[in-house]
Amino acid sequence: MEPAPTRLAATVLLLRDEDPSMEVFMVVRHHEIEFASGALVFPGGRVDDGDYAIAADPARFPAGHGLDPEQAALHVAAIREMFEETGILLARPHATAALVTAAQLLAMESQRVALNAGKLSFADLLAAENLSLAPDLLVRFAHWITPVTMTKRYDTHFFMAVAPPDQLAAHDGSEAVDSVWITPQDAIAGSVTGKYKLLFPTEMNLGKLARHTDAGAAMAAAASSKIVPVQPVMLTNDNGVRTMRIPTEADYGGELFQANNPLAIGT
Repeated sequence: MEPAPTRLAATVLLLRDEDPSMEVFMVVRHHEIEFASGALVFPGGRVDDGDYAIAADPARFPAGHGLDPEQAALHVAAIREMFEETGILLARPHATAALVTAAQLLAMESQRVALNAGKLSFADLLAAENLSLAPDLLVRFAHWITPVTMTKRYDTHFFMAVAPPDQLAAHDGSEAVDSVWITPQDAIAGSVTGKYKLLFPTEMNLGKLARHTDAGAAMAAAASSKIVPVQPVMLTNDNGVRTMRIPTEADYGGELFQANNPLAIGT
């Protein structure tokens, strides 16, 4: 059988520095969501046609970032999905340097609700508020592709961003039913005890993120790293033990990883 086509998607590791260590914002997927229900994930979702349109509008997506149309649309999708799922918006009043303020975002909450309900487009929201996106605040972190054996497949690009200090992150209450600021180490530990469900790519990216104790170092490391696409291959030995094979050069600390979690092969 031909592998199922992939769907282009973007997700964001939203960071903040807390004493004693860096934290990342994560959401719990609604149990009725078709994909990864109940899992603790980074905010994100599929790229849509509107993201390409915004990326081609210099008033909404400033030129000069050297991005091809697909990469520009991925940056738009990352910012849009982060706003939809967390309330954090990486955008500036047009032709200004400062980000939108917490007060402005509070006044826009009804528009965020309408956006999540499909009653308002992201492009219309940006135009109504005369906002330009801030893709310069995103750093590419990773690129994962769902294995060819899966019936639903994603081509997911992971980004990293530092949360603006005056913006409040909060889950949307629909696709995401809970949220938490958490250290990468605590998220991984929670999956071991059964407190959290983690997808294999989520766990691997948390492990890479855990190498750093502050957001600045994490962002700098990501900015200077080569992004190697990862498409896991699932292997099963004679004893029924499943492992996932990924490229060593992707820098996750090895090639083979145990994958007994039933969610392990998603992205």
